[in-house]
Amino acid sequence: MATDPTTIRPRLLSTRPLSDELINNAASRGVDITELSFIDVAPIETTEVLEEIKETLLMGATIVFTSMNAVEAVANVLEGHQPDWQIYCIGHATRELVEIFFGEEAIAGTAESAIALADRIIEDAMTDEVIFFCGDQRRPELPDMLFAAGIIVTEIVVYETIATPHKLNESYAGVLFYSPSAVESFFRNNKLPQQTLAFAIGSTTADAIKKHCRNKIIKADEPGKEALVKKAIGILGNGH
Repeated sequence: MATDPTTIRPRLLSTRPLSDELINNAASRGVDITELSFIDVAPIETTEVLEEIKETLLMGATIVFTSMNAVEAVANVLEGHQPDWQIYCIGHATRELVEIFFGEEAIAGTAESAIALADRIIEDAMTDEVIFFCGDQRRPELPDMLFAAGIIVTEIVVYETIATPHKLNESYAGVLFYSPSAVESFFRNNKLPQQTLAFAIGSTTADAIKKHCRNKIIKADEPGKEALVKKAIGILGNGH
């Protein structure tokens, strides 16, 4: 008996793990999600880096976070300390982690992107020096903009991004990308079929995808992996 093509459920590939809630929500809307990470993240725990973090914990300083991974790497060294920091950070998930580990009162400002965050820091004019906790593949825009505005940026690299490429043997209706590094890892061994939709968490990730294919790229309505998944479900799921 032939399979009715209208009963075939669209499948999404997520290039990073998702919560059970998001996966179940997709399934209830008729979309199956497969998770396969194309990058791994590891904190840098050398004596030098740990000492830099601990010294900063004792300072009154203006701190910048643009990733959850950086927040977690620094928080792992807190050992009960609650530093006297003014923190600027990306919104949503990164901000939530900052609130958990450092308190909401420590947040001096947030923005939706690194570029917008740099603008906010410059506009606030509260400091002429910041400490930027970041990864080894951080984007250059934020520090470049701050330097150009006369703000000294001390970068402390607290985690590294490791490519974990895979070769796919299946095709998907869409692929969810959350960072330029994951895009590079994905396309190392794979090509996107022409009909596959590429979903990007933001503009920098979308730009990275454009270097490898001409597929239709759809960006999230707002930053965050939840927003990206919901966007994909809205397009591919039942009742779209």
